[in-house]
Amino acid sequence: MKVLILGGNSGFIGSHLEDKLNDLFDCKFVSMRNFDWMSENFSPNCVINLVGKAHDFTGTASESDFYYANFELAKKAFQIFIDSSADVFIHISSLAAIEEIEAPKALSEVAVYNPVSSYGKSKRDAEEWLLDQTLPPAKKLIILRPPMVHGAGDKGNLNQLYKLVSKGIPYPLALFKNKRSFLSIENFCFFIEQILLKKDQMDSGIYHLADDETLSSNEIVKIIKEETGWNTPVLPLPKRFVRWISKVGDRTTLPLNTWRLKKLTSNLVVSNKKIKIALAIQRLPRTAKEGLRDTIRSFQENNS
Repeated sequence: MKVLILGGNSGFIGSHLEDKLNDLFDCKFVSMRNFDWMSENFSPNCVINLVGKAHDFTGTASESDFYYANFELAKKAFQIFIDSSADVFIHISSLAAIEEIEAPKALSEVAVYNPVSSYGKSKRDAEEWLLDQTLPPAKKLIILRPPMVHGAGDKGNLNQLYKLVSKGIPYPLALFKNKRSFLSIENFCFFIEQILLKKDQMDSGIYHLADDETLSSNEIVKIIKEETGWNTPVLPLPKRFVRWISKVGDRTTLPLNTWRLKKLTSNLVVSNKKIKIALAIQRLPRTAKEGLRDTIRSFQENNS
């Protein structure tokens, strides 16, 4: 099987997919910054769109930056699929398209859109545009919504929390109890592999990806401490006081603001039932805790 991966020639997820898929399929990882590769003779059976912009810890990205990467390029990627011999288009969206902060119950694929950031809104608009297109006969559209994906090379929120704990700064959120879904990079790659192998038995539509188990922020900090041996203090500060500090952070350079507090303490759980039924998956390669430990070890190796 020939697989064309758009936006997959660099970056965290693309590098792991390359390692995983190259042994199983005839893969071509290309950039969307130039299209010289289109002149080459490569007729894919499947197109995967990894193009997108997510993390912006500098605060310099504009709304138009997110819309270009996550919406405009998604439209171009879809047109490449339509013009190709491929019968399946796998679009990597994000849970942020429907929810970014909190959900009292496990989110299914029919949840109402509720993005709040430019990132989430651009992902939502891309999904809506794709779903509104008329697919030619024998072609399928599969939209995948993962929560935060982590692993070696990840520079996202988990890496930021790791760095915070590494500085020995007391962790002040011990009294907050929450559950959040994550996805280890190994489980992400496993889902992609299984979709490619079983694409004929899948229907077009949206599918949620996630580890089978949830993790709390307290569990994450505990595992970081266990894997590293750091003795970072954990402080059970009163919730009201922590919320007041976060509001101060909104107006200053404190590392904790109301947005980060919600991301660290709210419940955001995803149901992966639909994709597991479609692919007849009984068990993922990694449990949530195993995947997290792998990631923490990779952070250690990178900083050693």
